[in-house]
Amino acid sequence: MPIISYREAVRHAIAEEIERDENVVLLGEEVGQFNGSYKVSEGLLEKYGPKRIVDTPISEAGFIGMGVGASMLGIRPVMELMFWSFYSVAFDQILNNAANVRYMSGGLINCPIVIRGPANGGTNVGATHSHTPENVLANHPGVKVVVPATAYDAKGLLKSAIRDNDPVMFLENTMLYGEKGEVPDGEYLIPLGKADVKRAGTDLTIVTYGRCVLHSLKAAEELEKEHEISVEIVDLRCIRPLDIETVLASVAKTHRVLIVEEQKPFCSVATQIAYMIQSEAFDELDAPIKRLSTVDAPAIYSPPLEVAQLPNPGRIIKAALEVMA
Repeated sequence: MPIISYREAVRHAIAEEIERDENVVLLGEEVGQFNGSYKVSEGLLEKYGPKRIVDTPISEAGFIGMGVGASMLGIRPVMELMFWSFYSVAFDQILNNAANVRYMSGGLINCPIVIRGPANGGTNVGATHSHTPENVLANHPGVKVVVPATAYDAKGLLKSAIRDNDPVMFLENTMLYGEKGEVPDGEYLIPLGKADVKRAGTDLTIVTYGRCVLHSLKAAEELEKEHEISVEIVDLRCIRPLDIETVLASVAKTHRVLIVEEQKPFCSVATQIAYMIQSEAFDELDAPIKRLSTVDAPAIYSPPLEVAQLPNPGRIIKAALEVMA
């Protein structure tokens, strides 16, 4: 299979869906003439024209609201946020209107909108540009939340998201855009709500998603090499719908769990997963569930301190050894 970057995989998904369905459009700040803030949409304006690739004003409340309204009329807009941190400017449009319109209309009105862009720390852009809001988004019934870790998953999940009739929040990571992997040419879909076991193991389950999958894979190699600990890694891929069955099957196999996330620990995604594991599989556990999150403070501007604040292979190894102890 061809080896392409995460950035290219997202671009291919958008391009294929634009060609497949005349109702698919890409809108956002600088997606057209500037080729995208992160060059995800490079070349798309030239290929598909300004009616399919639409530059918007720097007003998230305005263009997200426009996209929500358009989706109610049958358009399938893919909306790019320069940073997911700015979703809060359009909180009402996303989580009050888009999330609830199908329910409020008795199923008569769909809202097939995808809102996508980077949601991560680690890029030294400060506390106001480094949020990871997947827990806030997933708290609202009516939306789906997707956080792909690899180029392969990014393409397959985005294509499924664009075809979905519910609003899908698609959280990417600027630190992953340059990561490369095998991605098939042409059509393939990954269903929303299906986790993936990225590495099989017998001694410890690491449940994770997004960039933390890559950190966890590196940590797992070191744990096996230096400590003879066999680690299984479950990549959630979707936060909502959540594939808890795959998680529980892994817990029944290894009997020890570490949950790794680039989230603040209070009211995080890991909090919910830990509750579900102890509720459904308490008797399978041979040790307490452990969580590893971002250090509970606003994103630190100092680059070396921000690296230490976020999950990294060293912190994961330390936490894994504590679970095994």
